[in-house]
Amino acid sequence: MFKRMSLIIFVIALGFVTGRAQDKRTLVVHAFTVASGVKFPYDMGQLQTQTIAELKDKDGTQFDFVPDAAANQARGYVLDGEVIEWHKGNTAERMIIAMGSVAGRENAKIHYWLTDKDGKKVFEQTDTIRQLWMQNGHEKSVGTLAKPFALKVSDRLKEAKLTPESAPGQ
Repeated sequence: MFKRMSLIIFVIALGFVTGRAQDKRTLVVHAFTVASGVKFPYDMGQLQTQTIAELKDKDGTQFDFVPDAAANQARGYVLDGEVIEWHKGNTAERMIIAMGSVAGRENAKIHYWLTDKDGKKVFEQTDTIRQLWMQNGHEKSVGTLAKPFALKVSDRLKEAKLTPESAPGQ
């Protein structure tokens, strides 16, 4: 009897989870490009994967973040962007001269935009992202900017008011 009841509860719970997932909008995160003449030493595909993971962690209840568009993407947006500047930073300057302030940190200037399912831009932003204060963690494929990149994009997406209750066009 207990096994049968557990199975029924599991099936009902699964139905609720599936129904909730359908309420979420899809946000396709494309790999950013690098402007001509800009040297950016990191793998953009790896940065895309890391960004999706960070965005899911931060805003996973609002959106389904995916790297590619689904054929039936009726309720979604596409995030595209470009790295327009990159500065390596200097550890000695950061630690000795600037004592952890803005000076000496690795940084990049990024321009990004969201388009809706019709290809219309619904949000556009240019930001400078910086290595987190006193953070030295470096991954060869994404550098020190993956987390600040995802945090900045996530914060700006909240400002764009894309949640299902207040999304443009509703």
